[in-house]
Amino acid sequence: MANKYFDLIDQTFYFPQNGFDLENGYLTFNNIPLIHLIKKYGSPLKLTYLPSIGRKIKEARNLFRRAMRSQGYSGKYHYCYCTKSSHFAHVVEEALDHGVQLEISSAYDVDLIRRLLERGKITKDITIVCNGFKPLNYLQAITGLINDGFENLITVVDNAHELDYYSKHVNEKAKIGIRVATEEEPNFEFYTSRLGLRGADVIPLFNEKIKDNPKLELHMLHFFVDTGIKDSLYYWGELKKAVRLYGALKQESEQLHALNIGGGMPIRNSLGFEFDYKYMVREIVSNILEACEEIEVPEPDIYTEFGKYTVGESGATIFSVLEQKQQNDSEMWYMIDNSLMTTLPDAWGIGERFILLPINKWDNNYHRVNIGGLSCDNSDYYNSEIHESQVYLPVNKETDEEKLYLGFFHTGAYQDNISGYGGIKHCMIPSPQHIIIDLDEEGNLVDRVLHPKQTAESMLQILGY
Repeated sequence: MANKYFDLIDQTFYFPQNGFDLENGYLTFNNIPLIHLIKKYGSPLKLTYLPSIGRKIKEARNLFRRAMRSQGYSGKYHYCYCTKSSHFAHVVEEALDHGVQLEISSAYDVDLIRRLLERGKITKDITIVCNGFKPLNYLQAITGLINDGFENLITVVDNAHELDYYSKHVNEKAKIGIRVATEEEPNFEFYTSRLGLRGADVIPLFNEKIKDNPKLELHMLHFFVDTGIKDSLYYWGELKKAVRLYGALKQESEQLHALNIGGGMPIRNSLGFEFDYKYMVREIVSNILEACEEIEVPEPDIYTEFGKYTVGESGATIFSVLEQKQQNDSEMWYMIDNSLMTTLPDAWGIGERFILLPINKWDNNYHRVNIGGLSCDNSDYYNSEIHESQVYLPVNKETDEEKLYLGFFHTGAYQDNISGYGGIKHCMIPSPQHIIIDLDEEGNLVDRVLHPKQTAESMLQILGY
């Protein structure tokens, strides 16, 4: 009977597969020999593989454009990157190098926009979609961009009073979007999203505050389904409601031309992940086209806001197993060299699962384990995967000369932002070093340190010591 870890993976999934392979018994990620990185930098470490970002942008853009062309869809497609998924300059600038527009969600995002302008990474004709609840400082920052000549900025109204502020403070004209609140899934705690305006209030608001206002011009209707893009009656129902509202609004507004369907395109979180991107994009385009033909309005330009989809698969986080603990007859713990709560907060906070694979020891037998983080918190653990309510990893023999290294993959979105990379962590556990990997002009892998491991001194300074 085959009991090696390699046999388990080989019998459960198609392996090797895109992005994952073995080389001399060690795991590679996008052809990166991970064991070489570990020997060079040690663990724990975070890494970002920049070419993945451009690849995902091209894939989505091609899917939408081909679907639109094949169905005779007359509108255009616009890919926006959500800065909130990763604000790091190397990520945002890599996305900009592939022609994306930007979506922002807070006042401090505007400072990021101005810094990008100073560095020559954007020009004032870039499209910027301003989402989110807007306190006074955010309203002021948006207005500042408009008055400074960011001609394609679209500020998406989340509350009606925003329009009064723009009317009073914009020098010439503001391009407006309206976010419509979607209904939540039946099993959710709330019936309607807290974000956006009630659908019944959208057209009255337009007629009252925008239609005859020389300072305001409606360009976009925005909606976002919190569960993400998936083939469900719920998703298609919300999409069709949004398109019908767009049609009714278009009959009132000549300038309206864009439907923003938000984000939520899934990424691979398991070697067994299955999602028909081509089918879903084709169905999205088809549903919008059919609804527009039915209500006799021109098809809108389609905007998407892809953050996790853009950057998620570029990231990995690698740990080493410090020690193993047999706590009872059935529970084996692998204790790792950092905290799961602070490096992968979504795993703890919302039960997010990532692709988990060992870097080495694929020829060892496997067994069921729990992974324990370095903090003293009872919740600092990882013990299940998407396809299995358990975790299986190679047996870590005491006689082995080499440590067992574990990789969590496709961790590039939100984890650093939510954990507060470089700040104060639970139990004062430091942020791990962060390595950037790219390809040079000849296609060779090159790596550099973005940030070294966080020091005690940096934390003590924040804490006032």
